[in-house]
Amino acid sequence: MKIRYFAGAADAAGRRDQDFDGPLPLEALRAALADEHGPEFAAVLGRCSLMVDGVRTDDTAVAADSSTVDVLPPFAGG
Repeated sequence: MKIRYFAGAADAAGRRDQDFDGPLPLEALRAALADEHGPEFAAVLGRCSLMVDGVRTDDTAVAADSSTVDVLPPFAGG
């Protein structure tokens, strides 16, 4: 699957995207990404929403090997 990081998530991960083997439940994906990128990224990831193929889902959803997963931190604005 393709993981795409945005804004603060990209800064914390030190990259804008990466490939990852799937299929994988999002809960397991979060844990694996936190382990890979370290505690600073894990803190950011805990506040992020995940979208799978353009659809916001909860952590019980499974991302297929062919999916694109967007890691979106909270956005502020007005």
